[in-house]
Amino acid sequence: MAQLLQWAPEIFYSLCGLVSINAAVRALKNSKAKYGTFLFWLILGIIFIFGKIIPYVMTGVLLILMGLLTVTNQVRMGEFEDIDETKKKEASERVKNKIFIPAALIGVMALLMSFVRIDGKPLDGATMIGVACLVSLISAFIICKPKVKETREDTARLLMQVGAACLLPQLLGALGAVFTKAGVGEVIASIISSIFPTGNIVIGVLLYCLGMVVFTMIMGNGFAAFSVITVGIGVPFVIMQGGDPVVVATLGMTSGFCGTLLTPMAANFNIVPCAVLETKDKWTVIKAQIPMAIILIIIHVVLMLTLAF
Repeated sequence: MAQLLQWAPEIFYSLCGLVSINAAVRALKNSKAKYGTFLFWLILGIIFIFGKIIPYVMTGVLLILMGLLTVTNQVRMGEFEDIDETKKKEASERVKNKIFIPAALIGVMALLMSFVRIDGKPLDGATMIGVACLVSLISAFIICKPKVKETREDTARLLMQVGAACLLPQLLGALGAVFTKAGVGEVIASIISSIFPTGNIVIGVLLYCLGMVVFTMIMGNGFAAFSVITVGIGVPFVIMQGGDPVVVATLGMTSGFCGTLLTPMAANFNIVPCAVLETKDKWTVIKAQIPMAIILIIIHVVLMLTLAF
């Protein structure tokens, strides 16, 4: 069991790769940019499946090639037949609110899997989400009873609709690791300390919370921003001034999530829904979230000042 779980992440990455290759094959039916679109999704599928054994330099070259295909507008949405409105209505009447069960199962199953321990160790994050998605997929087949051909077609449609934005979370997460390794946190600390003196708790908390918000907006990922801003601002300006590390780190991370609500760089949260729902204004989600984000930022500052000291 332990050995199987060790390979579980690679199995789920390979499944993601097959989904990408399915989109690549479907792209060959395009009338425009079919070869560029095919190549983009094929490369992504190869990276997902063989990323463990491909040399890092080669992976980097492949990612650059994918970037060039995107920049030159060679990655496009395929041509898909519109689903008959009558069939849509019939399916809606048949499934009704049960359609939300598969989506809810992903979160519920992932949470339950987080309590599983093998030899005293928690499961890998990819394993937890992978198992949750498989359970959700099975439930969706039971509830909706779709044809396999329709499922493949709609999967390719959704992935091509999202486009290159689906890669942003992974790329930005990797960028955060690179920034941390390069010592960006120390550079930020030296710049901030030259402007604001340490010792003022209120200023320290404001700098840390707002720094997490702003850097998350730039990176599009709270996890990527956390290590950089915590090293650069959180530790010297808050924790070293007597702040409880647990409280400071927890509220610092969720402060970053406030920035996630405000940035198009968080594509999976703010851009993908607009693409999927085909909204006229691609900023609709962010505009709706701005008031709540501002309120949450203020609450985080107050909570850190009252709970961390």
